[in-house]
Amino acid sequence: MIIIGIDPGISGSICFFEDGKIIDIIEMPVMSDGKKNKRQVNGAQIYNEISSRIKNYNNKDIKVVIEQVSAMPGQGVTSMFNFGQSFGVLKGICSAMQIPMYFVRPAKWKKYFNLINSQKDASRTKAIQIFPYISSQLSKKKDANKADAILLASFFFETYKSSE
Repeated sequence: MIIIGIDPGISGSICFFEDGKIIDIIEMPVMSDGKKNKRQVNGAQIYNEISSRIKNYNNKDIKVVIEQVSAMPGQGVTSMFNFGQSFGVLKGICSAMQIPMYFVRPAKWKKYFNLINSQKDASRTKAIQIFPYISSQLSKKKDANKADAILLASFFFETYKSSE
């Protein structure tokens, strides 16, 4: 079974995870939009990235786990809309590809890894502890989003198999 862990949003990441190991981790594909060159997720590239990595799998052997996000206090209306749009693009792509999707609230996977009320960077440290072979890809502070996608996939792998 391959698990695709997705930290949604423009600065999010996608992790491809199989049998407890990270196969690949990529930053969210984005593109410029409009006159002001605002960034938005690139749905076509997301589709290409996912389909190229799952072509040898049966759809029943693929699980997509997306962090269940919602508006955060203090977040502007425009950024909330853009975030929701990114989330919708991801759901649409996975639906069109007929891949089963699961949604996990941040509090649930963070509690599992004992990251509640911790700094954003704590997920990067935790991911490196669990998967030291990926540390070179998590060397920058901005890689916390990659770590979130990794831990989301790992959480699903560890909890899903125990519920089967």
